[in-house]
Amino acid sequence: MKRQVLCLSILLAALMVVLAPTTIHAQITAPGPYYAVPSWDQTFPAATRFVILSNLNSEAVLDRETGLVWERTTSGGETDSTGARIKCFLGSKGGRKGWRLPSVDELTTLLLPKPFDPTFTPALPPGHPFDLSNMAPGASVWSSTADPSAVYVVGLAQGNLGLITPVSSHQSYTWCVRGPGGR
Repeated sequence: MKRQVLCLSILLAALMVVLAPTTIHAQITAPGPYYAVPSWDQTFPAATRFVILSNLNSEAVLDRETGLVWERTTSGGETDSTGARIKCFLGSKGGRKGWRLPSVDELTTLLLPKPFDPTFTPALPPGHPFDLSNMAPGASVWSSTADPSAVYVVGLAQGNLGLITPVSSHQSYTWCVRGPGGR
């Protein structure tokens, strides 16, 4: 009888563990779990919106609003659009490949609307975790488009867009992203 009660207690405890609701929290200083459920209908302050991913050597940042993972630092100096695509495609951050140029829509999700700023402070949310110190003030970054003969660059200081055509001679910075989306 004691054995049956013990077995029943163990079975009941195991069932409670399996069926119990669990809360998953993003962690900044420990590996995972970083479940990125995009919340397009919500806005978060930078302190909770962005999570520096320690399991990617703190070289990447999860955006909890979009579910995208961004490089924490832009990829090197200025380059042309072909060089930017190659940097992302061949690049490795946090020991992972699979990086790509963001679409103009994805890139602009990081930016806040703001009036003209002669100091060229990035239009990113205050308290963001990105290190853009390798970029010149007023710099722009490449985005991907379906038409490689005309692409957009996004000015980080003002959040403005520029259509570049032809693209062969223009130089901008590269900021790669991982996540669903297209090239």
